[in-house]
Parts: sequence; C-alpha cells; structure tokens
Amino acid sequence: MDQHYDPQAIEQAAQQHWQDNNSFAVNPDDSREKYYCLSMLPYPSGKLHMGHVRNYTIGDVISRFQRMQGKNVLQPMGWDAFGMPAENAAIKNKVPPAHWTKQNIADMRGQLQRLGYAYDWSREIATCHPDYYRWEQWFFTRLIEKGLAYKKEAMVNWDPVDQTVLANEQVIDGRGWRSGALVEQREISQWFLKITDYAQELLDDIDKLEHWPEQVRTMQRNWIGRSEGVNLRFGLEGGDDIEVYTTRPDTLMGATYVAVAVKHPLALQAAESNAELAAFIEAQSVGGVAEAELATMEKLGMDTGLKAIHPLTGETVPVWAANFVLMGYGSGAVMSVPAHDERDHEFACKYGLPIVQVVAKADGSADYDSSTWADWYTDKDNTVTVNSGEFDGLDFQSAFDAIEGRLSELGKGERTVNFRLRDWGVSRQRYWGAPIPVIYCDDCGTVPVPASDLPVELPTEVAFEGVGSPLKSMPEFYQTTCPSCGKPATRETDTFDTFMESSWYYARYTCARNSEAMLDDEANYWAPVDQYIGGIEHAILHLLYARFYHKLMRDEGLVTSDEPFARLLTQGMVLKDGAKMSKSKGNTVDPQALIDRYGADTVRLFSMFAAPPEQSLEWSDSGVEGANRFLRRLWRLVDAHLAQGGATTLNTDSLNDDQKGARRKVHETIAKVGDDYGRRQTFNTAIAAVMELCNELGKLDDSDNSRAVMDEGLRAVVLMLGPIVPHLSHCLWQELGGQGDVMDAAWPTVDESALTRDSIEIVVQVMGKVRGKVTVAADADEAAIRDAALANDNVQKFVSDIPKLDFKVVKGKLITFFPAKG
Repeated sequence: MDQHYDPQAIEQAAQQHWQDNNSFAVNPDDSREKYYCLSMLPYPSGKLHMGHVRNYTIGDVISRFQRMQGKNVLQPMGWDAFGMPAENAAIKNKVPPAHWTKQNIADMRGQLQRLGYAYDWSREIATCHPDYYRWEQWFFTRLIEKGLAYKKEAMVNWDPVDQTVLANEQVIDGRGWRSGALVEQREISQWFLKITDYAQELLDDIDKLEHWPEQVRTMQRNWIGRSEGVNLRFGLEGGDDIEVYTTRPDTLMGATYVAVAVKHPLALQAAESNAELAAFIEAQSVGGVAEAELATMEKLGMDTGLKAIHPLTGETVPVWAANFVLMGYGSGAVMSVPAHDERDHEFACKYGLPIVQVVAKADGSADYDSSTWADWYTDKDNTVTVNSGEFDGLDFQSAFDAIEGRLSELGKGERTVNFRLRDWGVSRQRYWGAPIPVIYCDDCGTVPVPASDLPVELPTEVAFEGVGSPLKSMPEFYQTTCPSCGKPATRETDTFDTFMESSWYYARYTCARNSEAMLDDEANYWAPVDQYIGGIEHAILHLLYARFYHKLMRDEGLVTSDEPFARLLTQGMVLKDGAKMSKSKGNTVDPQALIDRYGADTVRLFSMFAAPPEQSLEWSDSGVEGANRFLRRLWRLVDAHLAQGGATTLNTDSLNDDQKGARRKVHETIAKVGDDYGRRQTFNTAIAAVMELCNELGKLDDSDNSRAVMDEGLRAVVLMLGPIVPHLSHCLWQELGGQGDVMDAAWPTVDESALTRDSIEIVVQVMGKVRGKVTVAADADEAAIRDAALANDNVQKFVSDIPKLDFKVVKGKLITFFPAKG
C-alpha cells in the first residue's frame, strides 16, 4: 500500500473498474426488494455548480446505502434539455440550441462521472431527443381524444419584443425577464390540460404522502386551494347577470360595489362609448398578473357606469373595472365588501365608495372603524352578522346556510366547491421545445397527428434570431397535409411548456430502452420512486404537475400506482458569505477545481458533512481542507495497521478494557450510522460518528488483540463511508482484504454482545448542577450508585450542608441529589 493518499490515482482506478464491470447497470429482479432513488434532472447549462454536487451526492449516498442493504437499486440520470436558456445562448453565441445543448450534455456527463455517481447510464435520457418527446406527443393526442386536452382563448403575459408568452415567474416588475419590455396582457389561443378535473384527488392524495416534508404538503394544499362557497348572481340593468363566487356569503349584505377585470366583456363593452375608460383599460393591459405582484401594487379602477342589482336587497351598486381582478380566475368579477376585505377596503377608501359593516365580534369586544383595516373580521368562528336585516345575529355557519338558502329559493345562487387551481396552460410560442402534435385543416378542424406519423420532429438546423419562433417562418415545417382528408393543412407551431417533459421523465427512465412503447412492465416494477431529491423551489409546480401526469398515465393504463414519489427530500441551498451562490453575485465555487485539487471524495464528504441535507450549507474553504485531512488521516490509519501486519484472529474473551471499549464503540457507531443513513437521513451526524470512531481506534496499541479490533473497526469504517467516499472505500476495502466490491458488501451488522458494559459512567448532580462523575458496575442498584456518588470528594462538598438528603437515579445516565421534603 502506498504510504501517501493520491486521490486522483485512486479515483481513476475505481471509476475504470466500475466502467469495465458495468457496475451500475440494473434490471428487474423479483428475488430482491427494489429501490428507486432519483434526483431531479438538471438543465444542461454546461457546468456543474455546488448545488448540483450537493443534490446528486445526497442521492448517491442513499442509493449506495440501499444497495448495501441488499436491495435492487435503480439510480438514473438525464437532462431537462428544452427551454429558454438554450435560446438565449443561441442568440448570444450564434449557435443553434441543439448544438449548444448537445455539447453541454457531454461536458456535464463527464463531470458527473468524475464525481463517481452510481448512475445506470444505459437509461440516460435527454428531453430534447425525438425518441423521448415522441411519447409525450403520443400521450397528448390520447388526452385530446379523452377531452383532457383542449384549446381556448386565454389571457396571458405577452412579451412584445421576444414575441412569446411568459409565465408569471418570468415577469419582473411588469417587464419581460430577458427583454426588459413592458409585458402586455393579451388573449391568445392556448392549449390546456384539465388538471382541474383531478383537483379533488390531488388534494385528497396529499394525505398519502406521509414521507414528504409537511411544508411541501401544505404548499400544495394551498395551491390547489379547495374552498366551499356560493356562486351567486348580481343582476345587471339592461343586461345579463354578473356571476361571482364567495366563501363569505355572510357578508353579502355589505357588498357596496362589484369589481370586474379590465378585460372583462362588460368593461370592454362599456369602454366602446367611454374614451376615458378605454384609455384606462389600455393602460392597465401591461404588467404581470402574478398574485404576489397584484397584492402589493397600487389598486386602480374606474367606474364603468354600469349598475348591478343586489340579489337580495334589489338595490343597485356600481360596477368598477379594477386592476386587482383577473379574467383568468373565476368569472373575472368579484363582489366587493370593503368592510371585511383588505383589498376591497383599500380600493373603497381610495375612490370614496361606501363601507358597510355587516360582521361584528360575537362578544362585542371590538368596535368597528371604517377608516382602518382590522384583521379580526377574518375570525369567522367568533363573529356574528349585523346590519343584515333578517339575517342579523347569526354566526358564520348559520348565516352561510340562511343566505345560501334564500339565494337558492330566488334562483340567484347555489352552494358550490371551488378550487384556486386553474387548468395548466401548456403552449409556448418558443422554438426550443417539443412541437405540439396538432394539424389545422379548413375542412376537418383540429386534427391530432396520428401515432404512425410521430414524432413531429423539431428542426434543429435553424437560423435563430431570438425574436419569435423560427418555426413560424419555416413553411417546410408548418405546411403539411391533413391526415384525415389529405388536403393542404397547417401544423401547430407552438411548443410544449418544458414542465411537460419534466412531469414524466422519472417513468421513462424505467423504460428508456423501449422504442415501441411509452412505458412497459418495468414502469410498474420500479414505480413509484422510493426516494426523490430536489430543491424546495419545485415544491408546487413541478411536483404538482408530475403528480397530475402520473394519474393521467394511470388512467391510460400505463402505470398502476397513484403517486409518483413515495418519499421526498428537499435539500437546502449552498450559501457563501450568507448569500446563495450565483454568477450574478460573483460568489460561485467551481467544483471541478476542487476535484482537481482534493479529489471527488473530499468534495462529496464536505458537502455531506457541512449541514443536514434539508438545511442550507454555508461554504467553507477550511471545511473542505478539513474533509481532506480526515481522508488522509484515515489512509494513514489503514497504512499503519497493515504495516503492523494487519488482521489477527479476534478473541473477544481475552480483550482488555480499552480493547472492549474500542470494540463497543465500533458497534455503537454501526448502529448509529445505519440509523442516520436510513431513517433519519442525517449524513453529517453519521460522518461525525465515524470520525469519533477513528479517533478511538487511533488510541489502540499494537498488540495482537488490538490489531484484531482495529481490523474489525477499519473494515466497518470503510463500509460505513462507502456511500459517501466510494473511491477511497473501494481502494481501502481491497487493501484490507475485503471480498468483492465494497458497494456489494453487506452493511456491517451490530454484535449485540459487544455493546454490553461491565461498568458505566454516571453523572452526579447536586441541586440541578453537575458536580462529578462516578464509574459503577453496569448492574449496580440505586443504593450502590448513591454510595459511589457520595464517596466522590467534590460531590461531598456540595451535599454536606444539606440536612436531609434525597436522590433520584435516571438509569444508566445520572443521579441527582436534592433536599428531602419535610
């Protein structure tokens, strides 16, 4: 064994061995329990960052540990390869997105392999490859046939410079995130998936996700947003009713105006004869529509001149066009109760609209002041109605029932369940995405592309200018014939939202080598994913869409399980100087430079040791150096052991106290580390425990019995560190004479007999403060413990002045003395 730790040589040799032996390839095996471990797939940006390293190391540690439990472990890797960054790079570098993406994938694959991750590369996918999105297109045509995919006009964020729809997250201060142009609100024909048909099931099944973080489950519940309320209708003088939804019908008698979206048909109709209103609507048609933005922006509105008729009182109330109401939510109209809604109150105060209190504290403990907002109004369990005529004095539920009943009698409303969740818009007016497989024919209408004609391939050799999609100026792409009648027709030039690709990739990994079907029996063998790892920023959209997509595939007969991910771990961010690492902040750390200097095992060890997985990790150069020092110390410990002759026969009956203590530490550590890896997933505490064990082993002498304990301990250390530092463990396992590959070795078992103690150390407290420690026989009774404690000189000093002494023993841990009562 070389006396010096050479990580580059060790890691190269281990990786060559894994490659030569195809060590990570896996197939179904009914004789073993399966385990599917998956980290969220990366965007191929060209270079790994420390966030990637942390995320994928967590997954690899879990995968390797589960393999050592004897399970059949699948851990795949692929690329979320479509999307805006590639288009931006194409504009900047004048290289087609396909070329840029392909090169980045090659570079990042090499970096991942250099880190020693145990991926089955035979299952690698890239979402930009036609053999992947072909099946996504096929599935979409099935959803069209089932009525779960449809096209409609929808209000969207439109970037007039980039000529594309933007998601709410891509609108910053009302401007496009890339172009900086003021975003416009436009109605555009868009494709949607009916996620709302699954809203209740998606909500109910959150209860099944017992191994997900509660924070994520709460976020999903809130996003789905189930509420019970009333759909009610205000009449309109000379027109149709205005329908609104409310969860607080008990406040109906306090509705003093109706607010409609600026793009509501009523507002647009009124603007035809009102130039001032038309100008207001045009001015409000720019900017984003994210809920967070709406909550903080100035509330603006204009009276349309229309009058709505209150459904119970028959009185008229004004109809205002307001910028805080969205057409995409509900009916685009709300009943405004300014006494009991903060937003409505702000608006009413701004424009001098009436404010009428109709809810009061049940115990009369709070007076109402219309000039300020008081949040006690939302405490519906402790309020009663006032100023509500025949409905006065009712608690929330009684008022809800009574008012809903009256509305129902009058044909003006009915009880209903509503969801905050809206159907998923999947169209994007971008180039770099999967083409939507639809053809438009003047005679046949909208025609899904037949399965035999799939995939609809995205042209990859394009002149890319970055304004609009080049597909719209490529007749060779969009000119086609109708598959139904054979006449000239036009192909859809929109592409799919990239969430489509990331919503089912986990399932395709299981069948990546199947060119004849989207999924096959392997999907049901591996599904659901046993452990999913990714950032908290994906808690809502990606995870919700993936859950929805899984249920769609289930209902198509492609999978049998209800949920895609059984257990979820959301890892924390990597910080430097208290801030998230980012290129814009100039505080990034290049993992490749660290690998070149210290080796991959050091980088892996530090990323697992610096913090628990779910917490943020603060970058520390000294921490990396410390991780490397520990690995070098372990190398020297093994080298010294082998230089002394290595293993001897272990005879537990002849061990002295020090040797027994060291062996006990070995098996206590095995128990702790196994629990830390498996149940607790706190790898930092597992590493700390192994470091403590190495310190104990380093104190052993060079006698035969000590060498036997040392050998047992070092083998255990190598096995326990195997999931985290696999290259070093691969080498040391061989040096220590281990059989086969360390990754296939069984997790070390705990010898219960090694845990028994002849004596134990007991902490002694006097009046709640520690005053000493004593060693007693492991089976000592309370009287013997008391006597040993009182024999301690320091303890005696603190109990001597207590006239009547009492004590209590916490078995195996401590004894505490205190004055006896009476």
